Amino acid sequence: MGWPLLGLVLSCTAIFVVAVDGDQHPPKQLPPDFVSLKQGGGFSKRMITVTCTDDHHKRTPCTVVSECPKKCERQCLVFCPTCKIICLCDLVGGMCGDPRLTGGDGNSFYFHGRKDADFCLLSDANLHINAHFIGRRNPNMTRDFTWVKAIAVRFDDHRLYIRAEKTATWDDDNAEHFFISFDGKPVDITAEASAGWVSASVPELAISRMGDNSITVELTGMFKIIANAVPITEEDSRIHNYGVIADDNLVHLDLAFKFYSLSSDVHGVLGQTYRPDYVNKLDVGVKVPVMGGASNFLTSDIFSTDCRVARFTRGSAGGTAMVAELSDVNCSSWFGGRGIVCKK
Repeated sequence: MGWPLLGLVLSCTAIFVVAVDGDQHPPKQLPPDFVSLKQGGGFSKRMITVTCTDDHHKRTPCTVVSECPKKCERQCLVFCPTCKIICLCDLVGGMCGDPRLTGGDGNSFYFHGRKDADFCLLSDANLHINAHFIGRRNPNMTRDFTWVKAIAVRFDDHRLYIRAEKTATWDDDNAEHFFISFDGKPVDITAEASAGWVSASVPELAISRMGDNSITVELTGMFKIIANAVPITEEDSRIHNYGVIADDNLVHLDLAFKFYSLSSDVHGVLGQTYRPDYVNKLDVGVKVPVMGGASNFLTSDIFSTDCRVARFTRGSAGGTAMVAELSDVNCSSWFGGRGIVCKK
């Protein structure tokens, strides 16, 4: 489920600004093969025009004049070189809203967890990802409405933290709604499109801005994450009876994960769906089934690896030492089902 290393042009060539954590020179930054598009602003209604170029394979550029799909009409992704427009939440590894996930097997399901609790999304020998859930109780329901407020990623002895910041007033254009830290130190990403940060201690780790309140995080050879900070709007609250109050519009993360080197023993809410022996036991008779068993994935805090299905052993063989070895591996597109084919 890898992205081809392709370029995208949207009226002009993108310029990357890279901030380096320390004195180490950053590795060469590759151009993206997708862009996050926010409707409004200079676009007429919801129509967008995008031109994709493919310098890698020297294909003829394509241009699309279209609009974001209705279910993600505020923001969508355009992939090159096909000019395919897609919602972030439809990607394999997507996790959005009152969390709806698309597993590694291509099937979608809900996992509601519990508000003010932390759950293990993925646990493998050298990669562990937890999510902190926030929520709102509807007295007419037996469960909370929940959303992902933050994620914590552990690999080797490192800790990466990404949180959507609480705000009473949402400013889509002029404010960043992320807090990011790495190994306990805040990460500052310039509020300028395509700005980025590269870790001095782990130069394979990079964070880039895709646009307003949208970032990508990549650890070469291990994972890539797209994270959007989004609010619950008054319209969303009215339709779904979320009960948003004046001083908190429940800013949360919409996410998409892609993994490059998982073991066959991987587990977690999302992680288990990437196992070669995974059998979907959810109720296929409903449109989107709900995954239960929350107690199996509950952790004691955002960075803990003590859920019942934990596999993390910290710094095990095959961690970031694999990065250089995997850096020239070519994998198939994010689009598709369960399998992944990689070639050197």
